[in-house]
Amino acid sequence: MRIAIASDHAAIELKATLVDWLAEQGHDVDDLGPHSAESVDYPDYGYKLADYVGEGHAEYGVALCGSGIGISMAVNRHLGCRCALVSDNLSARLAREHNDANVIAMGARLIGVETAKDCLSAFLSTPFGGERHARRVGKLSNPVSSKELA
Repeated sequence: MRIAIASDHAAIELKATLVDWLAEQGHDVDDLGPHSAESVDYPDYGYKLADYVGEGHAEYGVALCGSGIGISMAVNRHLGCRCALVSDNLSARLAREHNDANVIAMGARLIGVETAKDCLSAFLSTPFGGERHARRVGKLSNPVSSKELA
């Protein structure tokens, strides 16, 4: 499986650990940066990851920043991405099963390495549940305004 990963400076160490771990698990990993601890802006790397996954260069993406919040917001601006901010195994599993998320976001300052690995393992091994969820997921990629729903 091809997985793209990106972070900001706050998550550079977690990113490096996960890149190695994913490769050990047999995945092809595309590290989209950054490659140093120099301060960077998380939206830049969130957009880069979103474009990469949204254009089909990787099956899944991993987005990391200090809290996971900012980079997940950046990724979700791309209509081809469904990025879920997770902090435990259950939320990671449900992101795939119910929401067909193709990008997982985590906060390096909020979770440890082992929890991040557990989340990522659950995310990558859980299939999309389909059926009743498919209609809802379709709406995520085709948003309508509240005026159209009235």
